[in-house]
Amino acid sequence: MYGRHTIWLPLAVLLLLALLTTWIDHAVQQATPKIDGSSQHDPDYTMINFNAVKTDPNGSPHHLLAAVEMRHFPDDDSTELVRPRFTQYTVDKPYAQIESQRGLVSSNGENVYFMDNVKVVRGATKDKGELTLVTDYLHVIPDQDLAVTDHPVVIKFLER
Repeated sequence: MYGRHTIWLPLAVLLLLALLTTWIDHAVQQATPKIDGSSQHDPDYTMINFNAVKTDPNGSPHHLLAAVEMRHFPDDDSTELVRPRFTQYTVDKPYAQIESQRGLVSSNGENVYFMDNVKVVRGATKDKGELTLVTDYLHVIPDQDLAVTDHPVVIKFLER
């Protein structure tokens, strides 16, 4: 009678150790990478001579984003632009156009970043001449009509 109970205790301990070892092994194993390419920063599609227009409620253009090439990356849902050009149209104000060598659009499309040889041109009005800004970095938030930079800027005015 004593013999049967003494055999169950070591077996229970061994079973408990086997379960604990399996659980620890499973917990420390790295997740296997997906083979669908989403873990790499490779474009899932590319567009040449890309143009996108956002209109106001009346159907008039609010802003236009164009680029020589656009590449979308599924891993972070970002979009890279080659030689982007952004034009903003505002009622009763001159147009503003931004161009650069490179650009990046955030995943939600709310932010556009212009890099390398950034040039901003505000069109002339009847009272003011054309205004040109040159910098190497500009962060644009189109829906807020806002452009900011913490990099040096050169401003050029053309007299009327």
